Amino acid sequence: MNRNLLVIITVAFLRSVTVGFTGVVVGIYLFRNGFSSLDIGLVIGSGLAGAAIATLIVSLRADRIGRRPTLLWLALLSSISGFALALSLPLPFLVILVFVGMLNGMGTDRSAAFALEQAIIPGLVPDVRRTWTLAWYNLVLDGGGAVGALAAGLPLLLTKWHGLSLARAYQALFIAYAAVSLLSGLLYLLLSPTVEITKAPTSNVQKPRLSPAAKSVVTKITALFSLDAFGGGLLTDALLAYWFFRRFGVSEEGLGILFFVIRLLNAVSHLGAAWLARRIGLINTMVFTHLPSSLFLLALPFASSFKVAVLLLLCREALVEMDVPTRQSYVAAVVQPNERTFASGVTNLARNLFWAVGSALAGALMQGVAFSSPLVAGSGSKISYDLLLYRSFRKLRPPEER
Repeated sequence: MNRNLLVIITVAFLRSVTVGFTGVVVGIYLFRNGFSSLDIGLVIGSGLAGAAIATLIVSLRADRIGRRPTLLWLALLSSISGFALALSLPLPFLVILVFVGMLNGMGTDRSAAFALEQAIIPGLVPDVRRTWTLAWYNLVLDGGGAVGALAAGLPLLLTKWHGLSLARAYQALFIAYAAVSLLSGLLYLLLSPTVEITKAPTSNVQKPRLSPAAKSVVTKITALFSLDAFGGGLLTDALLAYWFFRRFGVSEEGLGILFFVIRLLNAVSHLGAAWLARRIGLINTMVFTHLPSSLFLLALPFASSFKVAVLLLLCREALVEMDVPTRQSYVAAVVQPNERTFASGVTNLARNLFWAVGSALAGALMQGVAFSSPLVAGSGSKISYDLLLYRSFRKLRPPEER
C-alpha cells in the first residue's frame, strides 16, 4: 500500500470513530439536556447543512486550492463541533457552531473530506482495482464507526468507574472528539504532492467542468442520489438511536453495542459488494441489495418487540451499505480523471443537502405527526430511488464491464 493511501485510510478510520460515537449519542445527549425532538432534528440538520456547504467548496475549489490544505482545514473545522457540544450551549449558538463544525449525525461518514478522499483514491490505483480499493476504504470507515458506536457506552461507564456526573462524562468525550479531529488534520500533512490533480490543462483545474456526456450522467444520478439522501436524512443513526431510546427504553450502553454490530455488518458488506459487483455489475449490485434493505426498514415501525425490531434493523444494515463502494466506483468510472473531484463533490453535495433537509423534517414529523413516521417516509423515498436508478442506468456500464 502506498503512503498516500495509508494516510487517507488512517485518517478515515479516526474520523469515522468520532462519527460513529456522535451518531449514537447526540440525539440522546440533547434529549437529556432538555431539547425537544424538533430541536434535535434542527441541530442534526444544521450540522449536515454545514457539511453540504463544505462539500460545495470542495467541488468547486479543492483542486485549485490544493487537496492537502483543503483536507487539513476540513479536519480543523470539524473539531469545533466537539467543543460546542462539550460546552452545552443554548440552541441558537449550538446550531451555528455545529454548522461551522459540520457535525455528522448520520453515524456513517459522509463528510466533505469523504467526498474528496473518494475522488483521490481512484487515481491511486488501476481501474481493475478501483471498486475493491473503495470497498476496503469503506470497510475501514465502518470499522471506525463500529469502534465509535461501542464508545457510546463510555459516558455511563465513566459514571460508574470514576464517579463522574453524566454531564461531565459526556463533556470529556466530546473534548476527545475535538482532539481526534485536530490529530487527523496533522496526519493529512503527510500526504505527498502526487495526490493533487495534474494542472494541465489549467482550465480544468481553475474552472471545474464536465464534458457534455458526463454532465448528463452526473445530473441524472445526482437527482436520484438526492432522493435517496432525503430518505437517509429521515433515518440518521442519531435519530434511530433516539427512536430506540424512546420506544424501547434502551440505554446508551445497549445502543452502543447494537450500533457496534451494525457497523461491523456494514463493514463486511462492502467486501461482499465488491465481490458481487464483479459478477453482476455495479448498478445491479446497488439496486438488488439496497431495495430489500429498504423493505426491512419499512417493517421496523411495526415491530412488536425490541428483539423483532433489532432483527429487522440488523437485516437492513447487512445490505444497506453495499451500494456505497459500488456507487463511488460507478461515479468515478463514468467521468474523466480530471472530472472526479467535481463529480464526487456535486453528488455528495446533493446528498448532504438532502440529508440536512430530511433530518430537520424528521424531528418535526416525530413531534407533530407520529413518532415512527420518519421511518415510513424514509423507506418509501429509498424504494423509489432504487426503482428509478435501475430504470435510468441499467444500460450504462463502466469500462471494466463493457
